Amino acid sequence: MERASTFFSDQERSQIAAAVAEAEKTTAGEIVPVVATASGDYDRAEDVVGLWVAALALAGFWWFSLPAAETGDWVAREIVVSWKGLLAAIGVVVAGFILGAAVATQIGWLRRLFTSRRLMRNEVERAAYRAFFEHGLRDTQERTGILIYLSLFERMVTVSGDQAIAEKLSDRDWAEVRDLILKGIKEGNPGNGMVAGVERCGQILTEHFPIQPGDANELSNDLRIID
Repeated sequence: MERASTFFSDQERSQIAAAVAEAEKTTAGEIVPVVATASGDYDRAEDVVGLWVAALALAGFWWFSLPAAETGDWVAREIVVSWKGLLAAIGVVVAGFILGAAVATQIGWLRRLFTSRRLMRNEVERAAYRAFFEHGLRDTQERTGILIYLSLFERMVTVSGDQAIAEKLSDRDWAEVRDLILKGIKEGNPGNGMVAGVERCGQILTEHFPIQPGDANELSNDLRIID
C-alpha cells in the first residue's frame, strides 16, 4: 500500500511548499496541504475478504474429499465423516480466514473492492476534520485557514476552509482543485498535481480574500504527512 511518507519525493515536497508560499503572496488565506496514507482502518473489509477465502477453502476441502469418500476409500471416509474431519474442516476455515484477512491488509485494491465508497468518503471527511484542528488551521487570526487533504488509500481529496472562507465558498468551488490533484496522480505526476491544485486554490482565494496590508504567514508552507 502506498505510504504518505514516500509518496512525494523530497523535490516534490519542496515544489509544493514553494507553490503554497507563492499562492499566499496574493491572498489572506493560509493554505495547508496534507497527505495521509489512509483515513480509516476498514477492518470490516478485511473480515469480509477473510470470510470469502475461508468459504472457498472449505468448499475446496469438501470438493476434493467427498468424491474419494464415495469410492469406499476408508481413509478418505474417515477424514470426511469423523471428528477428525470436523477438526480438519475447522482448521481449513480458520486458516482461510487468517490468510484472507492478512492478504487484504497488504493489498489496497482488495480492501477497496469490499469497502463502500460512501464509507470511505465519510472516513476521509472525518479525518480531514481532525487534521484541520491538529495542524492549527482553526487558529488563524482572520479565520482564513484552508486545508487540502489527500488520502491515498481512498484516492480522495477534500478541501475545507475555516469560517470566513466557508461563508463565501462551498465544496463545488473546490472541485477544480480536487480534480487537478487527482489528475496528476492518475498521470503519474502527483507532485505536479498537488502544485497545480495549490495554485488553483490560491487563485480562487485571491478573488474573495485578497492579501491585506500587514498580512503575516501564520502557518508553515510545508506538506504535512500522516502515515
